[in-house]
Amino acid sequence: MLSDLQDQFAAAARKYCAAHGIAPEPDWFVLKMQEEMGELTQVWNKLTGRDRRRERSAEALAQDLADETADLLGMVLLFARENDLDLAAAVQRKWRFAPGAQRPPA
Repeated sequence: MLSDLQDQFAAAARKYCAAHGIAPEPDWFVLKMQEEMGELTQVWNKLTGRDRRRERSAEALAQDLADETADLLGMVLLFARENDLDLAAAVQRKWRFAPGAQRPPA
Protein backbone atom coordinates (compact mmCIF):
# COMPACT_ATOMS: atom_id res chain seq x y z
CA MET A 1 0.00 0.00 0.00
CA LEU A 2 2.61 2.59 1.04
CA SER A 3 5.03 1.44 -1.65
CA ASP A 4 2.36 1.96 -4.33
CA LEU A 5 1.74 5.47 -3.03
CA GLN A 6 5.48 6.13 -2.94
CA ASP A 7 5.76 5.02 -6.58
CA GLN A 8 2.95 7.38 -7.59
CA PHE A 9 4.60 10.31 -5.80
CA ALA A 10 7.97 9.38 -7.36
CA ALA A 11 6.47 9.45 -10.87
CA ALA A 12 4.92 12.86 -10.18
CA ALA A 13 8.19 14.15 -8.70
CA ARG A 14 10.16 12.98 -11.75
CA LYS A 15 7.80 14.96 -14.01
CA TYR A 16 8.04 18.02 -11.75
CA CYS A 17 11.85 17.88 -11.65
CA ALA A 18 12.10 17.39 -15.40
CA ALA A 19 9.75 20.30 -16.08
CA HIS A 20 11.71 22.62 -13.79
CA GLY A 21 15.25 21.47 -14.54
CA ILE A 22 15.84 20.07 -11.05
CA ALA A 23 18.34 17.26 -10.53
CA PRO A 24 17.54 16.14 -6.97
CA GLU A 25 20.56 15.32 -4.87
CA PRO A 26 20.21 13.02 -1.84
CA ASP A 27 19.53 15.90 0.57
CA TRP A 28 16.88 17.44 -1.73
CA PHE A 29 14.17 15.29 -0.15
CA VAL A 30 14.88 16.31 3.43
CA LEU A 31 15.23 19.96 2.40
CA LYS A 32 11.89 19.79 0.58
CA MET A 33 10.25 18.27 3.68
CA GLN A 34 11.48 21.26 5.68
CA GLU A 35 10.22 23.66 3.01
CA GLU A 36 6.80 22.03 2.90
CA MET A 37 6.55 22.02 6.71
CA GLY A 38 7.26 25.75 6.64
CA GLU A 39 4.50 26.31 4.08
CA LEU A 40 2.08 24.19 6.13
CA THR A 41 2.95 26.20 9.25
CA GLN A 42 2.43 29.46 7.38
CA VAL A 43 -1.06 28.44 6.28
CA TRP A 44 -1.87 27.18 9.79
CA ASN A 45 -0.84 30.54 11.22
CA LYS A 46 -3.12 32.34 8.76
CA LEU A 47 -6.01 29.99 9.48
CA THR A 48 -5.68 30.42 13.23
CA GLY A 49 -5.24 34.20 13.15
CA ARG A 50 -1.54 34.23 14.01
CA ASP A 51 -0.42 35.87 10.79
CA ARG A 52 -1.13 39.07 8.91
CA ARG A 53 -4.70 39.27 7.72
CA ARG A 54 -5.15 38.60 4.05
CA GLU A 55 -8.25 38.52 1.93
CA ARG A 56 -8.65 34.73 1.97
CA SER A 57 -11.76 32.93 3.06
CA ALA A 58 -11.67 30.20 5.70
CA GLU A 59 -12.63 27.73 2.97
CA ALA A 60 -9.70 28.81 0.77
CA LEU A 61 -7.32 28.56 3.72
CA ALA A 62 -8.67 25.11 4.58
CA GLN A 63 -7.95 24.03 1.00
CA ASP A 64 -4.46 25.53 1.24
CA LEU A 65 -3.94 23.58 4.48
CA ALA A 66 -4.97 20.33 2.78
CA ASP A 67 -2.73 21.10 -0.21
CA GLU A 68 0.32 21.81 1.95
CA THR A 69 -0.35 18.69 4.03
CA ALA A 70 -0.44 16.67 0.79
CA ASP A 71 2.86 18.23 -0.26
CA LEU A 72 4.44 17.30 3.08
CA LEU A 73 3.06 13.76 2.90
CA GLY A 74 4.47 13.37 -0.60
CA MET A 75 7.91 14.55 0.44
CA VAL A 76 7.92 12.25 3.49
CA LEU A 77 7.07 9.31 1.26
CA LEU A 78 9.72 10.31 -1.29
CA PHE A 79 12.33 10.73 1.45
CA ALA A 80 11.54 7.26 2.77
CA ARG A 81 11.68 5.76 -0.73
CA GLU A 82 14.98 7.47 -1.54
CA ASN A 83 16.51 6.19 1.70
CA ASP A 84 15.09 2.65 1.48
CA LEU A 85 13.09 3.07 4.69
CA ASP A 86 10.43 0.49 5.43
CA LEU A 87 7.65 2.81 6.55
CA ALA A 88 5.11 0.03 6.98
CA ALA A 89 7.39 -1.72 9.47
CA ALA A 90 8.15 1.57 11.20
CA VAL A 91 4.43 2.38 11.53
CA GLN A 92 3.84 -1.04 13.01
CA ARG A 93 6.68 -0.53 15.51
CA LYS A 94 5.86 3.05 16.43
CA TRP A 95 2.07 3.27 16.01
CA ARG A 96 1.26 -0.39 16.67
CA PHE A 97 -0.85 -1.09 13.60
CA ALA A 98 -0.16 -2.48 10.17
CA PRO A 99 -0.88 -0.01 7.36
CA GLY A 100 -3.41 -1.43 4.93
CA ALA A 101 -4.51 -4.21 7.26
CA GLN A 102 -8.21 -4.87 7.60
CA ARG A 103 -9.74 -3.06 10.52
CA PRO A 104 -11.71 -5.18 12.99
CA PRO A 105 -15.46 -4.48 13.03
CA ALA A 106 -16.45 -1.81 15.53
